[in-house]
Amino acid sequence: MLVSVACFSVMDSMLKLLSEHYPSLQVAYLRAASSLPFVLAVIAIRGRLGRIRPVNIRLHLLRGALSVLMLYSFISAVRESSLATTYSIFMCAPLLVAALSVPMLKEKVVSGQWFAIAVGLSGVLLMLGPVDGKWLSAGSLWAIVALWTYALAVVSLRLLSRTDSTESMVLGFTLLLMIGAGLLALPGWQPIHWGRDLALILGVGIMGSIGQNLITVAFRSAPAAVVAPFEYTAMLWGVLLDVAIWSVYPSVLTLVGASVVIGAGLYLIQRERRQAAVPASGKPASS
Repeated sequence: MLVSVACFSVMDSMLKLLSEHYPSLQVAYLRAASSLPFVLAVIAIRGRLGRIRPVNIRLHLLRGALSVLMLYSFISAVRESSLATTYSIFMCAPLLVAALSVPMLKEKVVSGQWFAIAVGLSGVLLMLGPVDGKWLSAGSLWAIVALWTYALAVVSLRLLSRTDSTESMVLGFTLLLMIGAGLLALPGWQPIHWGRDLALILGVGIMGSIGQNLITVAFRSAPAAVVAPFEYTAMLWGVLLDVAIWSVYPSVLTLVGASVVIGAGLYLIQRERRQAAVPASGKPASS
């Protein structure tokens, strides 16, 4: 999980670099197109090409549309703001997923979990506080859109996993993102500077593929409550990459708000771990 988060963070920095020369939708297309050969190669090597057929096509299409909007808004966010600031807001996603799981998945969330969700959202509001007299920057607004669309995409993924295979979901995500973002990018398409950007485009595909495979291995090898906390190391990578590439340092509000969000997220994960242990112990978890 640690290596997976590092790969995704490096990939995001490459997307930010590409967004300096190309529209967000075109960068989203390049992200999917560069990953497709690696996704197909992994499925073929594992001998699972027979499992790529989609079952719930409507839900695939919904998830594809959410993914296009999510990646477009995320790329727009990192173009307008720093990686660390975007990550800080985006790290509220597990809390938002927990809240959305109540109406959409009919899951139960106890009072302690609602408290963690409220605290985490307050951390996001803290990061959106006034900077230079302005409450909301363009980057923060795009990050909020990315946060909501990502959370909705995760909930739709949970629903889709009830009928479709992992191979179908991964390939469907990549294909629909490539087709959707590619078509929408056509009106504002910019010629690709292959000599300058080929290494970045290939890097996006390679880092994205390695990260996706490693995160799959991580969640297959250990309980989600054990693996998930390591996802918060993305904040450290965001700060390091911002400083190393763009010489940008996080603000105090960003660091404090991120700490609140991460703390709430870790509390939520710890509660899920205790609840998962209830069947084994036979003792009810307190709220």
